[in-house]
Amino acid sequence: MILLAITPSLGFDRDRWKAVLHSGVDAFLIREKDLSARWLLEAARWCQDTAPEVGIWVAGRLDVAVAAGCGLHAPEAHPDVAPGLVPLSRPLHDESQWAARASADQLLVSPVFASPGKGPPWGTERLHRFLDGLATQGPRMLALGGVDPQNIASIQHPRLDGVAAIRPFWEGDPMRTVARFRSA
Repeated sequence: MILLAITPSLGFDRDRWKAVLHSGVDAFLIREKDLSARWLLEAARWCQDTAPEVGIWVAGRLDVAVAAGCGLHAPEAHPDVAPGLVPLSRPLHDESQWAARASADQLLVSPVFASPGKGPPWGTERLHRFLDGLATQGPRMLALGGVDPQNIASIQHPRLDGVAAIRPFWEGDPMRTVARFRSA
C-alpha cells in the first residue's frame, strides 16, 4: 500500500517535515501555496536530500517540478502538461474525469469520505463500483479525503494502490500513523 503524505499548508518546517519524511511514507506532496517558487524549489530539494527513498511531488508548479526533477500534482484548474515532461498526478473528483485523466501517472480520488470544504464524498460503494470498472493497468490510484487508519479497511480494493492524506500524518506521531495504516 502506497502512503502519500500531503503537507498541511503551514509553511516549510524542516523539523516537522523530517519527522513525516522519515516515518515510513512512500511519497510526499508539497502543497504550500504561499511559498515562492524559489522556496518551493529549496523545499523540494531539501526533501530529496533528506529522504531520497521517498517520492517527492509538488502541487501546481510545473517549473519547480522540472527544476527539482520530481513529480507534479496538477490541481483541478491547472493547464494540460505535455506527456512525459514530469511524473504527473491529478485529482479525480468525478467518474466523468477519467477519460481526460487516465494518462496521468497518479490519480487522487477525492473526497472518499467527508472532508472539510471538499464537497460530497464518494463513499465506499461508489468508489468500489468505479474501481471495478477499471483495467488492471493504468495510473496509480490513491484515495484521499477523510481516509484514516480506522476506515482504510473499508475501502481496500485490488485496483486501489494506497492513500493520500494530510491530517493523519501531521496530527500526532507520523511513524505510529504509518504503522497503523500498514497494519490495517
